[in-house]
Amino acid sequence: MTLTTLLVPTYVQMLGALSRWLDKAQAQLPGDAADALLTARLAPDMFPLATQIRFACVQAQEGLYRLRGEEFPPPLTALLDEARNAGDHPGTMADAQARLAETIALVKTLAADMGTDDPHRPIAHALPIGLVFDLSADQYARDWAIPQFYFHVMTAYALLRQAGVALGKADYVAHMLPFARPGTLPAD
Repeated sequence: MTLTTLLVPTYVQMLGALSRWLDKAQAQLPGDAADALLTARLAPDMFPLATQIRFACVQAQEGLYRLRGEEFPPPLTALLDEARNAGDHPGTMADAQARLAETIALVKTLAADMGTDDPHRPIAHALPIGLVFDLSADQYARDWAIPQFYFHVMTAYALLRQAGVALGKADYVAHMLPFARPGTLPAD
């Protein structure tokens, strides 16, 4: 397994799942309630749903650009700024869906030309607060890229569930259904 074959399918399948969860919210919530949900927070000091969605997109892109050894392009910086300001400018579900679709397409494009996957390549991961983590590429993927991505995806899931969107484990693990042994799926 390479870092690319670990991260890319994870990003694609979970961003796709998040998109389907948003579809369910739009189908289940009346009127503009789905768009209003973009301002929902689990706690007053946490970012809202609109930010969680965008941060999930940022994490997926950031992970691949770091592993490629490339600087972040201006669109990624713009998405990060959009995410940070989503509390005041949450946008619409259509905007969130557009970010997810753009990110899935970009992840697939970046994956097609990842080059060598050196798990030992050093990565200096600097946070905006000045803290810097010195990691190998495999440590970065395992200990930062995947956990940070899942944090934002699962916070979005929790916000949707808290708002009453009918989601369950099958929505979370839908990517596993093709692997189900014939005749073993529950009837309902």
